[in-house]
Amino acid sequence: MRIGLDGIPLNQELTGVGHYTHELARALAAEAPGDQFDIVSPLTFIPQLYDSRDGRPPNLRLVRAKANLLTRRWWTIGAPLYVVKNSVTLFHGTNFEVPLWQKCPSVLTIHDLSHFLYPETHEQPRVRRARRRLPLMARTATMIITPTEQVRTEVCKSLKIPRDKVVVVPEAAREKFRPMALEQTASTRTRLRVERDFLLFVGTIEPRKNLLTLLPAFNQILRERSRPLQLVIAGKQGWLTDELFDYIAQSGLTERIRFTGYLGDEDLRALYSSCRIFVYPSVYEGFGLPPLEAMACGAPVIASRIESIAEVCAGAARLVKARDVEALARATIALLDSEAEQQRLSAAGLERVREFSWLSTAQQTREVYTEAMRRFAATAPAQGTLAE
Repeated sequence: MRIGLDGIPLNQELTGVGHYTHELARALAAEAPGDQFDIVSPLTFIPQLYDSRDGRPPNLRLVRAKANLLTRRWWTIGAPLYVVKNSVTLFHGTNFEVPLWQKCPSVLTIHDLSHFLYPETHEQPRVRRARRRLPLMARTATMIITPTEQVRTEVCKSLKIPRDKVVVVPEAAREKFRPMALEQTASTRTRLRVERDFLLFVGTIEPRKNLLTLLPAFNQILRERSRPLQLVIAGKQGWLTDELFDYIAQSGLTERIRFTGYLGDEDLRALYSSCRIFVYPSVYEGFGLPPLEAMACGAPVIASRIESIAEVCAGAARLVKARDVEALARATIALLDSEAEQQRLSAAGLERVREFSWLSTAQQTREVYTEAMRRFAATAPAQGTLAE
């Protein structure tokens, strides 16, 4: 078989969807060495993906598809033509979109419905585009994958998709994330100007991550504790951040907060492994990889009590109400003051992450591929037209 996967998420620094696409493709290729997997994009891939040390399986290719004035309309013309010309058996849209001409079975991953359920946390042009295109993509796809039961329920309800068309396939922390001895993290922390005692948040800086709850909680923690503490925020700047930075300037927290910008996995591993607590107050997630990554490195985790986080963490993290500043501050202070509870959460997190792996994700995804091909074959005479 020749499987095509959407490579557009690999055209910029990898965050959630990019990591999902990359890790899934590698695991699929390793699991099925007799099949060919093409990560296809009309855009240029980031240079790091061509690193020979990456260990990419020989049956996994990065394919830069040539685009002209016609085929740059990628999902309506370019991708369908690529599917036909290259005899693609199945196409997997890993980033909310699939080819709109149904020339082969397709699988669509819908990571979350934040544009539908929390539109105020996104720029409005992106909200309008998502609300216009995602229902069409969901109808077009032969099968749909979601990372949690929560998102599956949301997709069926909000997009009016039959439940038997949607399958839950959990994601996983990357293999690089494992505990690191404190002394081994020292050089990284020194280079990044991170102090010995720090709280850590990892993620794109944007409203949905709810840093406007974390910052007042951190301010309260500093007022109530005598020991110095730093808040490290690792991730690239996203959108709608003016209010956040205004709060930092007005609150006088500038000296106690360290923005590192986007970090690679080795730097993240060092921070996850050495932070006092990993804090993740997001108001909405489809899956929430950072808490799982933190647990894989042995960090005790405090996160929002929202359905997806509760589903993924399963008792291995302390959960608090998403927008409750007082509750977040109290939970953090209590955990900072209890080494025994830190050790308990660390051990529980390490145990929980063993239940997730990219190999398992790949195996479950292949089962979805098989079902998609069966369903497509059963309706073959009706295929080949643009989804209405």
